[in-house]
Amino acid sequence: MNTLISISQLLQFALGSGEYLPPDALSEADITAAEQRYLLPVIGQALYEKLLAGEYATLRDDYLARPLALFTRLALQPRLDIRTGQCGTTAPKSSWGQPADDEALRRQRNALRCEARTLLRRAAAYLETHRTEFPEYLPEKNILNRCTTDGGFVQIR
Repeated sequence: MNTLISISQLLQFALGSGEYLPPDALSEADITAAEQRYLLPVIGQALYEKLLAGEYATLRDDYLARPLALFTRLALQPRLDIRTGQCGTTAPKSSWGQPADDEALRRQRNALRCEARTLLRRAAAYLETHRTEFPEYLPEKNILNRCTTDGGFVQIR
């Protein structure tokens, strides 16, 4: 599977200092799902294919890699917070750590979502101001130019 970022980049951009996940906890399919759900409606299929082909490295590395990593973690986080085994679904608990409560998990998801959306809007603004450099980008197809959700409100333009 070809993705815009690697698993090691995902770990680098989406985890804070001191956080750790084994690389095998994530897959390229997780990244692809985030690309399809969050990036494609903004950048469009034609530009996405050019990025996958290795073109526009600055756009990919400086503007799209971090929001993609954060959106991927946002999608994965519920799966990472629980374990499924012979006894069903459980939350990990040990003598040195307790599972986070629902409020802490909600705050974490909100923070990840807010940062990822802000960085994606930054990427969209860059595309808007540099349209001539990206002929594949079609602003009328960018969902952020038609609809956004801010503070729980849906805004249709």
